[in-house]
Amino acid sequence: MPGELVGKSALITGAGQGIGLGIARAFAAAGANLVITGRDPAKLERAAVELTALGATTVVSAGDSADPAAAQRAVRLAEDRFEGLDVLVNNAQSSKPGVPLEEIEEATLRLTLESGFFGTFHHMQAAFPLMVARGGGSIINFGSREGIFGGVGFAAYAATKEAIRGLSRTAAREWGRHGIRVNVICPAALSPAAVTYLGEHPAEAEMYRREIALGRFGDPEGDIGPTALFLASDASRYVTGQTVNVDGGQMML
Repeated sequence: MPGELVGKSALITGAGQGIGLGIARAFAAAGANLVITGRDPAKLERAAVELTALGATTVVSAGDSADPAAAQRAVRLAEDRFEGLDVLVNNAQSSKPGVPLEEIEEATLRLTLESGFFGTFHHMQAAFPLMVARGGGSIINFGSREGIFGGVGFAAYAATKEAIRGLSRTAAREWGRHGIRVNVICPAALSPAAVTYLGEHPAEAEMYRREIALGRFGDPEGDIGPTALFLASDASRYVTGQTVNVDGGQMML
């Protein structure tokens, strides 16, 4: 949808690689102004060069999604550079999968929850007043098949992703009166973390692939990006509180 986001500003967390970068590319092609965040400044700067070449005015706000101050900085940057914020994509997530429940250490649990759930929560709170001032906006959060299904070895990650879905539904109900829509994407895409994990667990990789009706893992830009673009745009103006499984038919609910 070229031009669908012209004049709109979007903040995307974890946009230096993988799904976050794929969505940023889709948004850039649709005309959005972008604030991209992440922990690695070098990755962000490389991404900014690419996104700018696609025509997007792009600014970088390096920081850890788990840090409330980083969320405030990124949102203030959107306000300073673009006079507001229309779209928030909470993609950032750290995790250490493949650990049995009884062996999970508290540090791993905190890493997963703080980067994912708390990061999503802090960015939503920071973005709220700007979206209210704008007369509405779209928030796109990320769940996972592992949370819905209860994947073995994914206890901390699954709990985090289901917490994000619960937060999103409540926000959709509370903030709908402000014109703010909140939806969730559950993707099956080859992010760097997914590539690493599946490469280390080839039997599981084949099992997952067989579960996908379309027979392949998704592409962050070509498969996840268009759905995020739909949820960010006015084309989905009557859609809120929903979970969209963009997974090639892995989960059919």
